[in-house]
Amino acid sequence: MNTRSDIGMAIAAAARTMHQPRTLDETLQTIAEVARESIPGFDHVGISEVHQDGKVETRAAAGDLVLRLDELQHSLAQGPCVDSLHESNVVVAPRIRHDPRWPKYVPRAVQLGLKSQLAVKLYLNSEGTLGGLNLYSTVSEELHPEAEMLADVFAAHAAIALDHAHERRSLNEALNTRKVIGQAIGLLMERFQMNEDRAFAFLVRASSHSNLKLRDIAQELVDEGNVK
Repeated sequence: MNTRSDIGMAIAAAARTMHQPRTLDETLQTIAEVARESIPGFDHVGISEVHQDGKVETRAAAGDLVLRLDELQHSLAQGPCVDSLHESNVVVAPRIRHDPRWPKYVPRAVQLGLKSQLAVKLYLNSEGTLGGLNLYSTVSEELHPEAEMLADVFAAHAAIALDHAHERRSLNEALNTRKVIGQAIGLLMERFQMNEDRAFAFLVRASSHSNLKLRDIAQELVDEGNVK
């Protein structure tokens, strides 16, 4: 992969792969694996997510060093991954052993074999959930001249694929919720000889009084009904 044409074809092929229907977890793992294959010079690629409480979790890993390097950055609160999540959209770190920006992280990462790194901010859904595409190299201290541009383009395609995966998951959850509530209403109608409206109102009151979601109340009723 030495020419711009070769790289463009690889990105196009990667985009097609990412946009195939998958669950969210499968999409994340596919993005990590395809990024490792498509962006030259990196042999370990991971995707991390920032939760609402600020905790960062590695959601996908292609390469056995990803989890260790991710955890090292999160525990030390420094490194390209941390900077991309909180400050810059793209953080480039060639010849990382000589980089003074992360004095705690670099020596330990180099001991694990890290030679260069690239981190890109990634939006995991349309609500703006933050994540990061983290690319690690143990094979070269220099970055491919177009690595930064490729990673940025790749992240854009990944965001679209992830948004589609979230939409599919939300739709499936909505359909499952509707199914469970319908089953619970049927059980109530049969058990207490009430009509559909009264059964639904019963579920709403139970949800309000117990401070539980309507779906959870319905699922509990369905589970009890299946046991009996």
